[in-house]
Amino acid sequence: MIPSISKKLGLTLLSAVMLSAFTGCKTVSQRDYDAAIEENTTLRERIAALQSSTDQAAQANQSYIDQNNELRAENQRLTDMLATAQANPNTGFEGIDGVDVGRRNGGEIVVGVEADVLFNSGSADLRKDARATLDRVAGVLKSNYASNTVRVEGYTDTDKLVKTKDKWKTNENLSAARALAVESYLVGKGVDNDMVYSAAFGPSNPKATKKDSRRVEIVILGN
Repeated sequence: MIPSISKKLGLTLLSAVMLSAFTGCKTVSQRDYDAAIEENTTLRERIAALQSSTDQAAQANQSYIDQNNELRAENQRLTDMLATAQANPNTGFEGIDGVDVGRRNGGEIVVGVEADVLFNSGSADLRKDARATLDRVAGVLKSNYASNTVRVEGYTDTDKLVKTKDKWKTNENLSAARALAVESYLVGKGVDNDMVYSAAFGPSNPKATKKDSRRVEIVILGN
């Protein structure tokens, strides 16, 4: 629409020039002059208004583009979350204090509990405040994994025990005692004794820190 108005403005000015040519050296009447100026002014105002409308439309269009891009990004984020949830469905152990949940390559669910949560240093006796954590773990095992075999794995850090002062003598012995203590507690809470067993790994398969390496992992195997 703007080019059309510009063209009209040009024609108006051209008309004024032609009018002047036809009249020769005579002065254009004030009325005709005022009319041309008024029409020129009106057309300029219309052009300015249309330009403003065009600018507003461009801004609105850019806003729609930005919103669309945001919606696309949010949709992709939700799609990725859904794919992750489908690949790693809720195990039932999420949200239990002192527990972290992961999976091994074979799909086995690993419920890790730091030894410091379960035991005092150098001890294989369960702490009283650790029992609440194991109670919840046992509840999930009974309700969701009653038909699965469960292996309780004990681990330690790489620090060697002082044989003359420590009754465990080796890290393997300490990790075995701790794994067995957790197994016995779970069985006592109703986990099927025939579906659970313990294993000692001592300092093998260490984590990034010594604290993380001292742990018990409850591994849920496939049926």
